[in-house]
Amino acid sequence: MQVDTALVRELAELLDSTQLTEIEVADGERRIRVVRKPQAFAGPPPAVGNIWAVAPAAVAEAPAGPAIDDWKSHAGLVRSPIVGTAYLTPDPTSPPFITEGQAVKEGDTLLIVEAMKVMNPITAPRAGTIKRICIRNEQPVEYDEPLVVIE
Repeated sequence: MQVDTALVRELAELLDSTQLTEIEVADGERRIRVVRKPQAFAGPPPAVGNIWAVAPAAVAEAPAGPAIDDWKSHAGLVRSPIVGTAYLTPDPTSPPFITEGQAVKEGDTLLIVEAMKVMNPITAPRAGTIKRICIRNEQPVEYDEPLVVIE
């Protein structure tokens, strides 16, 4: 296959200007995929269908407070059930699902963890007040990582 270096260069410039981490184009049998190493919290993945296509809205960062270790034994700690990317908003233009001090009911959506292009809602296991949000918007999370504390 002959590689069109001008197209690759154009796609790389598009990645930089849009702050995407990867882009793929197809022309018949030919496919070109350009990926750059994502920087910490670079933004949501490129969009198709229900996945986001526009720049993320500003979301408040997790405020300073007690270290996450202080919350690990809290009875109201909600942990990530999967590895993925956590989103505190339903889409880039909407406000966060939750804020610290907000009352929630059992079953309310707290955040979304995206894994393999699937958006997985993380819901409140019980009613209470959001005491602490332990992660930032668009943060990669590991299995069993502390996400939210509900009192």
